[in-house]
Amino acid sequence: MQTVNAIGRRKAAIARVIVKSGSGKITINKREFENYFPSTILQYVVRQPLNKLEATDKFDINVNLCGGGYKGQAEALRLAIARALVKIDETNKPALKAEGFLTRDARIVERKKPGRPKARKRFQFSKR
Repeated sequence: MQTVNAIGRRKAAIARVIVKSGSGKITINKREFENYFPSTILQYVVRQPLNKLEATDKFDINVNLCGGGYKGQAEALRLAIARALVKIDETNKPALKAEGFLTRDARIVERKKPGRPKARKRFQFSKR
C-alpha cells in the first residue's frame, strides 16, 4: 500500500496526516501519541474512526498538527484520519459517514466588532 495524505480542520486547528500500512503507531509532531494527548478522552476521540473500522493496528499515522487548542486539534485529527481511511478504501465511507466522522464542523470564533467589547456583547446601557 502506498502512503495517503489527508487534511482535517476544526476551529483554528489544522491536522495534516500521512497514513501508511504498519503496526498502529501514531506520531504527532515527532512526539508519541500518548504524550501529546495525555487525556484518555481525547485519545478516544482521535481513535474513533480506526475503532469503527477495527483498523487500530493496521496503519502507521504521522501527523503535523498546528493551531487551536487540544480539543480542536483532536477533532481535526479525527477528521483527517477518517478522510485518509476513505482514500485508502472507498467502501469505508458509509460506516464513517453514518458516525459523522466525515463532517467538517465549520463553527469558528466570531470576530470582535468595532465599538463593542466582544463579538456580540454591547456596552451597558442606562436611560437616565
